[in-house]
Amino acid sequence: MKINCVILNYNDAKTVEKLVGQIKNYSILDGIVLVDNASTDDSWQRLQMLEGEKISAIRAEKNGGYGAGNNLGIRYAVKRNQATHVVIANPDVSFTEDCIRGLARVFQRHPEAGVAAAGIEDKNYKQFQNSWKSQGFVGQLLYMGPVSRRIWTRLLYYPRSYFEGKKAVWVDEVHGSMLMVDAAAFLECGGYDEGIFLYQEEMVLARRMREAGKRTVLLLTESYYHEHSASIRKSFQKELERQKLREQSVLYYMRKYLHINWLQEWIARLWFGGIRMEVRVFRGLELLGKRKKQKGKRVVQN
Repeated sequence: MKINCVILNYNDAKTVEKLVGQIKNYSILDGIVLVDNASTDDSWQRLQMLEGEKISAIRAEKNGGYGAGNNLGIRYAVKRNQATHVVIANPDVSFTEDCIRGLARVFQRHPEAGVAAAGIEDKNYKQFQNSWKSQGFVGQLLYMGPVSRRIWTRLLYYPRSYFEGKKAVWVDEVHGSMLMVDAAAFLECGGYDEGIFLYQEEMVLARRMREAGKRTVLLLTESYYHEHSASIRKSFQKELERQKLREQSVLYYMRKYLHINWLQEWIARLWFGGIRMEVRVFRGLELLGKRKKQKGKRVVQN
């Protein structure tokens, strides 16, 4: 095996520098490819300064989104570095060399594997289940809603019993913040769909891998840390803006891969409108709670 790590950057060189500093001496990694997604700040200059014996920096001509940027990096890793397997890592993750070794063993033992990921530790959600069941039209709508996905947990997620006493399990989908792919299988199945700018990329990748006869593995003996959406929030500050972008990606997936009709799209748009109302209500209640708490503190101080 020849393993490379691809890290995609957009206006977040400081976070990339931190991750590179952590992993550059990992002997398991034969190369690190930094992809600047046409940043508008000084990121490109800073990434070039990181180049070294096994670190390369390349720049996209335009910001075509998460999928396009990572596709570019993986093609480079295969063509220039002869990578057989690639770790796709967001800048805001942290992982050990043992984690990469564990993922590598998955591919060595299971040639039918196309994607492998470890568990996630998150500063907001602590440890959470890094896997989902592949869903059709109704399931996708339920998963999108903050309330509905909590009500229909059994439908959308694997039960805890599925993981108990196991070192690794086959799953439909895993989180895209850090995973390893069979590079040849990734390119042969088409990689990430570049029609999606951001969100839902892992869902499309899992589907394409399945159609190519490859499977997805969740390794339960290793985990990585993810500063949840830190890089995304720097680009899309407002939650509703991120929600609208997520909706665009889901609709694209539904049209292209689920082949929904006009009535289903109309239902989906109504559902998304309801979700935005939920977001406004929840955030409004949070803000009200914070104001009451601050007012209470001032009363105590006085």
